[in-house]
Amino acid sequence: MPFRFSTEPLSDRVVLRLVGDCDRSSLLELQQAIRSALAEHPAVQLDLTAVGFLDSSGIHAMVTGYRHATQHGRTLYLTGASGLVSHVLKLTGVAELLAPPTPGHGHEH
Repeated sequence: MPFRFSTEPLSDRVVLRLVGDCDRSSLLELQQAIRSALAEHPAVQLDLTAVGFLDSSGIHAMVTGYRHATQHGRTLYLTGASGLVSHVLKLTGVAELLAPPTPGHGHEH
């Protein structure tokens, strides 16, 4: 499924809703979407509910985005992963690295 995304600005964050496959063909678009969102918002939630496939390129974009966020005092986290996507995130440690912040405690890593 071709990759696309939409943004939903909220009062405390922006939600980037990813749809389709996060792979080598979508790497640059995903990296740019994450960087743009982080430039404009203190927190970015990547909603993976509609992501059906995730490979090392997608993981690379998310981890690179996380590093960029922490270097600039921003927060990047994942929600909505299921099935194979959730399994890959857990297996690689990215699910823990990009876990949602606990209410009232921010995001500490």
